[in-house]
Amino acid sequence: MNERRTLTTGRVVFLVVAAAAPMAAMIGNVPLALIRGNGAGLPAAFAISGIVLMCFSVGFAAMSQQVVNTGAFYTYVGLALGKPPGVAAAYVAVLAYTSLACGLAAAFGYFTHLVVLDSGPDVPWWVFTAVAVIIVACLGFRNADLSAKVLGTLMVAEFAFLTMFDVLVVGQKGSAALPLESFAPAQVFSGSLGIALMFAFSSFIGFESAALYGEETKDPKRSIPRATYIAVSTIAVFYVLTSWIIVGAAGGVDAPALAQSELGNLLFTLAREYGGTILYDGTAVLLCTSVLASYLAVHNAASRYLFALGRERVLPEVLGRFHAKHFSPHIGSMTVSSVCAAALVVFALFGADPYLVVAAGAIGLGTLGVIALQAAAALSVLAFFWRRDDRSLWRTGIAPGVGFVGLTTGLVLAGTHYSTLTGSDSAVVNAVPVVLVVAAVAGVLVAVRMKRREPELYAGIAAGHLR
Repeated sequence: MNERRTLTTGRVVFLVVAAAAPMAAMIGNVPLALIRGNGAGLPAAFAISGIVLMCFSVGFAAMSQQVVNTGAFYTYVGLALGKPPGVAAAYVAVLAYTSLACGLAAAFGYFTHLVVLDSGPDVPWWVFTAVAVIIVACLGFRNADLSAKVLGTLMVAEFAFLTMFDVLVVGQKGSAALPLESFAPAQVFSGSLGIALMFAFSSFIGFESAALYGEETKDPKRSIPRATYIAVSTIAVFYVLTSWIIVGAAGGVDAPALAQSELGNLLFTLAREYGGTILYDGTAVLLCTSVLASYLAVHNAASRYLFALGRERVLPEVLGRFHAKHFSPHIGSMTVSSVCAAALVVFALFGADPYLVVAAGAIGLGTLGVIALQAAAALSVLAFFWRRDDRSLWRTGIAPGVGFVGLTTGLVLAGTHYSTLTGSDSAVVNAVPVVLVVAAVAGVLVAVRMKRREPELYAGIAAGHLR
């Protein structure tokens, strides 16, 4: 795909931030984190996770300056830890991002159904989901530049409305909108800081996708690190500030009680209280577009993983073709769209709940998989630079080390509290993570088989050195 590099740093930032879905994170994760995590100390949990991910980003940026490949994590793990772990990471990545795409498509249908139902006809959720699949399929078929323009527009709208909410709350409550108790040690370590950190880490999912666009970026050695830093710092500051103001608007240390009574309606209730009907309606609509934007972003990520694996013959070679005109991984994109459409049709026919079963299970699985990939990537940075002359104590040692420890902690927390992450009591939903282990084992077996039967192809796995 490197025949046509069109993406700038700014557009990569749009693709990355949109994947994190700030509006959806604030509406979906904050209430549960307030209730089950460390209560009013939640902003501190976002700050801690932001620091960990910034440290991870330092090592991630150092690696991306050495390696430009659409396979991103797969390539990094393969180069640093060996080809079998690399292929295992690739299979987990494809499963995780495709699962996220399916879950977000269902979530879009569910939330849009509720928004329309509030003032209009009772249209089934799967109708809206079908529309989302078609829109994303069309945009994913084209190059990432078009997706970036669409996502940029939606992202600006999200930030504008959340910023308006922040300003209105501060204007009405003054300093009480930013309660100092949120950063008092007694409050930060109250309840379960671990669960709060789990929700905080899951709210950042998507920032790591910057490296996937290396081959489509004009100056990847500068643009990808820069886009990663901008995306992580922007998301972190925004999450800390907005979650802090939500706590203030909800009554400070009494915020968990209001969250317990309102649950997913918490931000909507606060938006109506401080901004009236206009802010309430805008928040409802932008929740839907936030989910759609995130769906498009993770769809693009899954498509690029399929492209990289097809090109290196780890998956069928046809997936490694790019469009002659758009220079997009169109076969990979159509494959992801087809899988999502087929899975969602089956769920709809069997009457599965789009939120409690489909979205909870699929998004939970994808989140766990991506956190595992982030931890593996941090370890890969340490291993890759260990014996290189250009290693740096901070950039390739301490920073990725902090990232690895923090992300591994996040992975353990997400795994041990998986039912809390999904918000589901279904035994089937909460048994889904086993599929990640199966995917990783399958990747190792495929790599071992290639080494024995197709050594030339095996040698080409995880290629991408710049120097």
